[in-house]
Amino acid sequence: MPIKIPSDLPAFDVLSREGVMVMSDLEAAQQDIRPLRIGLLNLMPKKIQTETQFARLIGSTPLQIDLTLIRMTEHQSKHTSAEHMEAFYRPFQDVKTEKFDGLIITGAPIEHLPFEAVTYWDEICEVFDWTQTNVFSTFGVCWGGMAMIHHFHGVEKHMLPHKAFGCFRHETAAPTSPYLRGFSDEFVIPVSRWTEMKEAEIAAAPGLRTLLASDETGPCLVEDPAHRALYIFNHFEYDSGTLKEEFDRDVAARKPINVPGNYFPHDDPSRVPLNLWRSHAHLLYGNWINEIYQGTPYDISAIGA
Repeated sequence: MPIKIPSDLPAFDVLSREGVMVMSDLEAAQQDIRPLRIGLLNLMPKKIQTETQFARLIGSTPLQIDLTLIRMTEHQSKHTSAEHMEAFYRPFQDVKTEKFDGLIITGAPIEHLPFEAVTYWDEICEVFDWTQTNVFSTFGVCWGGMAMIHHFHGVEKHMLPHKAFGCFRHETAAPTSPYLRGFSDEFVIPVSRWTEMKEAEIAAAPGLRTLLASDETGPCLVEDPAHRALYIFNHFEYDSGTLKEEFDRDVAARKPINVPGNYFPHDDPSRVPLNLWRSHAHLLYGNWINEIYQGTPYDISAIGA
Protein backbone atom coordinates (compact mmCIF):
# COMPACT_ATOMS: atom_id res chain seq x y z
CA MET A 1 0.00 0.00 0.00
CA PRO A 2 1.18 3.55 -0.63
CA ILE A 3 1.94 6.64 1.40
CA LYS A 4 -0.61 9.45 1.03
CA ILE A 5 1.00 12.84 0.44
CA PRO A 6 -0.13 15.90 -1.53
CA SER A 7 0.42 15.40 -5.25
CA ASP A 8 2.16 18.80 -5.50
CA LEU A 9 4.64 18.06 -2.68
CA PRO A 10 8.13 17.77 -4.28
CA ALA A 11 8.56 14.33 -2.70
CA PHE A 12 5.58 13.00 -4.69
CA ASP A 13 7.37 13.12 -8.06
CA VAL A 14 10.73 12.06 -6.61
CA LEU A 15 9.29 8.96 -4.95
CA SER A 16 7.09 8.11 -7.95
CA ARG A 17 10.16 8.04 -10.19
CA GLU A 18 11.90 5.75 -7.69
CA GLY A 19 9.02 3.27 -7.73
CA VAL A 20 7.76 4.09 -4.22
CA MET A 21 3.98 3.80 -4.10
CA VAL A 22 2.46 7.23 -3.50
CA MET A 23 -1.21 8.19 -3.51
CA SER A 24 -3.08 11.47 -3.84
CA ASP A 25 -5.87 12.56 -1.47
CA LEU A 26 -8.49 11.71 -4.11
CA GLU A 27 -7.22 8.16 -4.59
CA ALA A 28 -6.93 7.56 -0.84
CA ALA A 29 -10.51 8.65 -0.24
CA GLN A 30 -11.72 5.80 -2.46
CA GLN A 31 -10.20 3.10 -0.21
CA ASP A 32 -12.34 1.78 2.64
CA ILE A 33 -9.56 1.41 5.24
CA ARG A 34 -8.12 3.53 8.01
CA PRO A 35 -4.62 4.68 7.05
CA LEU A 36 -1.99 5.01 9.76
CA ARG A 37 -1.59 8.66 10.62
CA ILE A 38 2.10 9.56 10.92
CA GLY A 39 3.40 13.03 11.76
CA LEU A 40 6.84 14.35 10.80
CA LEU A 41 8.08 17.17 13.02
CA ASN A 42 10.79 18.46 10.69
CA LEU A 43 13.51 20.46 12.46
CA MET A 44 16.12 20.20 9.69
CA PRO A 45 17.07 23.23 7.56
CA LYS A 46 16.63 21.41 4.24
CA LYS A 47 12.96 20.60 4.73
CA ILE A 48 12.28 19.18 1.26
CA GLN A 49 15.26 16.81 1.35
CA THR A 50 14.36 15.57 4.84
CA GLU A 51 10.65 15.08 4.18
CA THR A 52 11.51 13.09 1.04
CA GLN A 53 13.96 10.87 2.93
CA PHE A 54 11.46 9.91 5.62
CA ALA A 55 8.52 9.60 3.21
CA ARG A 56 10.62 7.14 1.19
CA LEU A 57 11.15 4.89 4.22
CA ILE A 58 7.68 4.89 5.71
CA GLY A 59 6.07 4.71 2.27
CA SER A 60 7.64 1.33 1.49
CA THR A 61 5.48 -0.74 3.83
CA PRO A 62 2.32 -2.72 2.90
CA LEU A 63 0.13 -0.19 4.77
CA GLN A 64 -1.44 3.08 3.72
CA ILE A 65 0.26 5.99 5.48
CA ASP A 66 -1.25 9.46 5.88
CA LEU A 67 1.76 11.77 6.40
CA THR A 68 1.32 15.13 8.16
CA LEU A 69 4.21 17.62 8.04
CA ILE A 70 4.59 19.62 11.26
CA ARG A 71 6.79 22.59 12.22
CA MET A 72 7.55 24.44 15.42
CA THR A 73 5.00 27.20 15.78
CA GLU A 74 7.15 30.32 16.09
CA HIS A 75 10.42 29.15 14.51
CA GLN A 76 10.82 30.41 10.94
CA SER A 77 12.76 28.35 8.39
CA LYS A 78 15.64 30.23 6.71
CA HIS A 79 16.46 27.56 4.12
CA THR A 80 13.01 26.60 2.78
CA SER A 81 10.63 28.98 1.04
CA ALA A 82 7.76 30.48 2.98
CA GLU A 83 5.44 29.31 0.19
CA HIS A 84 6.46 25.67 0.72
CA MET A 85 6.07 25.94 4.49
CA GLU A 86 2.67 27.59 4.15
CA ALA A 87 1.42 25.04 1.62
CA PHE A 88 2.53 21.82 3.29
CA TYR A 89 3.33 22.36 6.99
CA ARG A 90 1.10 22.82 10.00
CA PRO A 91 2.36 24.49 13.19
CA PHE A 92 2.35 22.25 16.25
CA GLN A 93 -0.17 24.45 18.06
CA ASP A 94 -2.65 23.73 15.25
CA VAL A 95 -2.35 19.93 15.49
CA LYS A 96 -2.00 19.38 19.23
CA THR A 97 -5.69 18.55 19.67
CA GLU A 98 -5.34 15.71 17.15
CA LYS A 99 -4.22 12.09 17.52
CA PHE A 100 -1.44 10.32 15.60
CA ASP A 101 -0.46 6.67 15.31
CA GLY A 102 3.20 7.66 14.97
CA LEU A 103 5.42 10.73 15.12
CA ILE A 104 8.97 11.22 13.83
CA ILE A 105 10.98 14.06 15.38
CA THR A 106 14.02 14.83 13.23
CA GLY A 107 17.46 16.05 14.14
CA ALA A 108 18.50 19.72 14.08
CA PRO A 109 21.89 21.42 13.56
CA ILE A 110 21.99 22.84 17.10
CA GLU A 111 24.11 20.23 18.85
CA HIS A 112 26.55 22.81 20.22
CA LEU A 113 23.81 24.48 22.26
CA PRO A 114 22.68 23.28 25.69
CA PHE A 115 19.17 21.87 25.35
CA GLU A 116 17.64 24.68 27.39
CA ALA A 117 19.31 27.35 25.20
CA VAL A 118 17.41 26.27 22.08
CA THR A 119 14.92 28.98 21.14
CA TYR A 120 12.01 26.55 20.84
CA TRP A 121 12.95 24.34 23.81
CA ASP A 122 9.78 25.10 25.79
CA GLU A 123 7.53 24.20 22.87
CA ILE A 124 9.40 21.01 21.99
CA CYS A 125 9.12 19.89 25.62
CA GLU A 126 5.39 20.47 25.20
CA VAL A 127 5.58 18.22 22.11
CA PHE A 128 7.35 15.49 24.11
CA ASP A 129 4.68 15.57 26.82
CA TRP A 130 1.90 15.71 24.20
CA THR A 131 3.16 12.45 22.66
CA GLN A 132 2.19 10.66 25.87
CA THR A 133 -1.49 11.42 25.34
CA ASN A 134 -1.86 11.95 21.59
CA VAL A 135 0.69 9.69 19.85
CA PHE A 136 0.86 5.90 19.93
CA SER A 137 4.59 5.63 19.10
CA THR A 138 7.31 8.28 18.71
CA PHE A 139 10.64 8.02 16.86
CA GLY A 140 13.24 10.65 17.87
CA VAL A 141 16.12 10.99 15.40
CA CYS A 142 19.63 12.34 16.19
CA TRP A 143 19.16 15.63 18.12
CA GLY A 144 15.43 14.90 18.35
CA GLY A 145 16.18 11.58 20.05
CA MET A 146 18.82 13.08 22.34
CA ALA A 147 16.48 15.88 23.37
CA MET A 148 13.64 13.47 24.08
CA ILE A 149 15.72 11.07 26.15
CA HIS A 150 17.09 14.07 28.07
CA HIS A 151 13.60 15.39 28.73
CA PHE A 152 12.19 12.11 30.02
CA HIS A 153 15.27 10.63 31.71
CA GLY A 154 17.77 13.44 32.30
CA VAL A 155 20.44 11.74 30.17
CA GLU A 156 22.98 14.32 28.99
CA LYS A 157 24.66 14.70 25.61
CA HIS A 158 28.45 15.09 25.53
CA MET A 159 30.57 17.01 23.03
CA LEU A 160 33.00 14.91 21.01
CA PRO A 161 36.63 16.01 20.47
CA HIS A 162 36.02 15.66 16.72
CA LYS A 163 32.99 15.01 14.55
CA ALA A 164 31.78 11.42 14.23
CA PHE A 165 31.46 11.41 10.45
CA GLY A 166 31.12 8.48 8.08
CA CYS A 167 29.59 5.02 7.84
CA PHE A 168 30.34 3.04 11.00
CA ARG A 169 29.86 -0.63 11.74
CA HIS A 170 27.08 -1.42 14.21
CA GLU A 171 25.89 -4.58 15.93
CA THR A 172 22.53 -5.70 17.26
CA ALA A 173 22.49 -5.57 21.05
CA ALA A 174 18.98 -7.08 21.25
CA PRO A 175 18.55 -9.43 18.27
CA THR A 176 15.11 -10.63 19.41
CA SER A 177 13.61 -7.14 19.40
CA PRO A 178 10.67 -6.86 16.99
CA TYR A 179 12.18 -3.61 15.72
CA LEU A 180 15.22 -5.56 14.46
CA ARG A 181 13.46 -8.33 12.53
CA GLY A 182 15.57 -9.29 9.54
CA PHE A 183 18.69 -7.42 10.69
CA SER A 184 22.14 -8.80 9.96
CA ASP A 185 24.56 -9.28 12.85
CA GLU A 186 26.67 -6.37 11.54
CA PHE A 187 25.89 -3.48 9.18
CA VAL A 188 26.83 0.16 8.65
CA ILE A 189 24.89 3.33 9.46
CA PRO A 190 25.73 6.90 8.42
CA VAL A 191 26.83 9.03 11.37
CA SER A 192 27.19 12.82 11.36
CA ARG A 193 27.28 14.48 14.77
CA TRP A 194 29.44 16.40 17.22
CA THR A 195 27.82 14.91 20.31
CA GLU A 196 27.25 11.51 21.84
CA MET A 197 25.28 9.81 24.57
CA LYS A 198 27.11 7.37 26.80
CA GLU A 199 25.96 3.77 27.20
CA ALA A 200 26.63 3.75 30.96
CA GLU A 201 24.27 6.71 31.47
CA ILE A 202 21.58 5.16 29.28
CA ALA A 203 21.88 1.85 31.13
CA ALA A 204 21.52 3.69 34.45
CA ALA A 205 18.18 5.19 33.40
CA PRO A 206 15.34 2.83 34.42
CA GLY A 207 13.51 1.16 31.56
CA LEU A 208 15.82 2.11 28.68
CA ARG A 209 17.30 -0.61 26.46
CA THR A 210 19.98 -0.18 23.78
CA LEU A 211 19.08 -2.10 20.62
CA LEU A 212 21.91 -1.05 18.26
CA ALA A 213 25.44 0.08 19.12
CA SER A 214 28.88 0.65 17.63
CA ASP A 215 32.30 0.11 19.21
CA GLU A 216 33.39 3.35 17.53
CA THR A 217 30.42 5.67 17.99
CA GLY A 218 28.56 4.19 20.96
CA PRO A 219 24.82 3.58 21.40
CA CYS A 220 22.69 4.17 18.33
CA LEU A 221 19.12 2.93 18.85
CA VAL A 222 17.46 2.99 22.27
CA GLU A 223 13.99 1.72 23.18
CA ASP A 224 11.91 3.48 25.84
CA PRO A 225 8.81 1.29 26.34
CA ALA A 226 7.36 3.41 29.16
CA HIS A 227 7.12 6.40 26.81
CA ARG A 228 6.33 4.31 23.71
CA ALA A 229 9.40 5.75 22.01
CA LEU A 230 12.53 4.88 20.06
CA TYR A 231 15.59 7.14 19.98
CA ILE A 232 18.13 6.81 17.17
CA PHE A 233 21.25 8.98 17.18
CA ASN A 234 22.43 8.17 13.64
CA HIS A 235 20.99 8.56 10.16
CA PHE A 236 19.48 5.55 8.44
CA GLU A 237 17.32 7.98 6.47
CA TYR A 238 20.27 9.60 4.65
CA ASP A 239 20.39 9.49 0.86
CA SER A 240 23.45 8.00 -0.84
CA GLY A 241 24.94 11.46 -1.34
CA THR A 242 24.03 13.21 1.91
CA LEU A 243 27.40 12.73 3.61
CA LYS A 244 29.12 13.89 0.40
CA GLU A 245 27.01 17.06 0.41
CA GLU A 246 28.03 17.76 4.01
CA PHE A 247 31.69 17.07 3.22
CA ASP A 248 31.68 19.28 0.11
CA ARG A 249 29.90 22.07 2.00
CA ASP A 250 32.51 22.13 4.78
CA VAL A 251 35.41 21.90 2.33
CA ALA A 252 34.00 24.84 0.35
CA ALA A 253 33.61 26.82 3.59
CA ARG A 254 37.21 25.94 4.57
CA LYS A 255 36.01 24.27 7.75
CA PRO A 256 38.14 21.48 9.24
CA ILE A 257 36.51 18.19 8.25
CA ASN A 258 37.72 14.64 7.80
CA VAL A 259 36.84 12.54 4.78
CA PRO A 260 33.81 10.51 5.97
CA GLY A 261 35.09 7.07 6.90
CA ASN A 262 34.04 3.89 5.06
CA TYR A 263 31.91 5.95 2.68
CA PHE A 264 33.78 6.74 -0.52
CA PRO A 265 35.35 3.68 -2.20
CA HIS A 266 38.94 3.50 -0.88
CA ASP A 267 38.20 6.76 1.03
CA ASP A 268 38.65 8.65 -2.24
CA PRO A 269 36.29 11.68 -2.37
CA SER A 270 36.53 11.77 -6.16
CA ARG A 271 34.68 8.44 -6.40
CA VAL A 272 30.92 7.93 -6.19
CA PRO A 273 29.89 6.72 -2.70
CA LEU A 274 28.03 3.43 -2.33
CA ASN A 275 24.88 3.10 -0.25
CA LEU A 276 25.59 0.30 2.25
CA TRP A 277 22.68 0.93 4.64
CA ARG A 278 19.55 1.19 2.47
CA SER A 279 18.15 -2.30 3.18
CA HIS A 280 18.50 -1.98 6.96
CA ALA A 281 16.95 1.49 6.86
CA HIS A 282 13.83 0.06 5.22
CA LEU A 283 13.82 -2.84 7.69
CA LEU A 284 13.93 -0.60 10.75
CA TYR A 285 11.24 1.83 9.67
CA GLY A 286 9.12 -0.98 8.24
CA ASN A 287 9.34 -2.84 11.54
CA TRP A 288 8.39 0.34 13.41
CA ILE A 289 5.34 0.87 11.19
CA ASN A 290 4.36 -2.78 11.65
CA GLU A 291 4.59 -2.52 15.45
CA ILE A 292 2.36 0.55 15.33
CA TYR A 293 -0.15 -1.27 13.11
CA GLN A 294 -0.24 -4.27 15.46
CA GLY A 295 -0.88 -2.19 18.56
CA THR A 296 -2.62 1.07 17.72
CA PRO A 297 -6.41 1.19 18.28
CA TYR A 298 -8.64 1.16 15.23
CA ASP A 299 -10.50 4.12 16.70
CA ILE A 300 -7.71 6.70 16.59
CA SER A 301 -9.50 8.81 19.20
CA ALA A 302 -8.78 6.03 21.72
CA ILE A 303 -5.02 6.75 21.62
CA GLY A 304 -3.96 7.98 25.05
CA ALA A 305 -7.24 6.96 26.69
